[in-house]
Amino acid sequence: MTDQPGLRERKKQRTRTAISEAAIALFLEHGFTEVSVAQIAEAAEVSKRTLFAYFTTKEDLVVHRMADHETEPAEVVRGRPPHTTPPAALHAHFLDGLRRRDPITGLCDHPDLLALTGLIFENPTLIDRMQRFKAGSEQALAEALRDTTEVPGLVARVAAAQLIAVQWTLSSDNFACVGSGQSADARYPDAVRDAERAFGLVENGLAAAFTPPPA
Repeated sequence: MTDQPGLRERKKQRTRTAISEAAIALFLEHGFTEVSVAQIAEAAEVSKRTLFAYFTTKEDLVVHRMADHETEPAEVVRGRPPHTTPPAALHAHFLDGLRRRDPITGLCDHPDLLALTGLIFENPTLIDRMQRFKAGSEQALAEALRDTTEVPGLVARVAAAQLIAVQWTLSSDNFACVGSGQSADARYPDAVRDAERAFGLVENGLAAAFTPPPA
């Protein structure tokens, strides 16, 4: 028998992707503020009502591309190997992202992704939406730290804020270099060096909080 729930979910995902792709194409061609919701709906061949069923705001049409990354740090911490501290796990994960040229690390020079990231940084409303995305990442990470370690809530929140700030700072620096014309391959050695230095500072500062006392 056909898996009707699975089929419906795949159809919804295709519709969601089609709407977002149509919107981003229009934003890149005409500018974020110049494109109306009606124009997006027409380009995606859906009604405005359908569009709003998938995306509450225009900003979400862009930021949803990164939705899976919002809780990624928390998932890394929850799934880390035994005897690995949360900062060490996130450090290793970021270095792996650099090796893979993961766009979330800022070290990706694919033209379409550069254009999309540039669109975000050029629009105040999208920057504001990304700040809420960042806050969501911090909250999810703090919850993961509380659930998987013995640190109190305040320490979890402070640690989460520091770790997310490190990732965003490194990603922004990498994007700035690649966006100015440097290739991802050329930037890679410095990106690794910067990641080692930045995560090293945080790991040293948080070592006492996440290192269990001797038996």
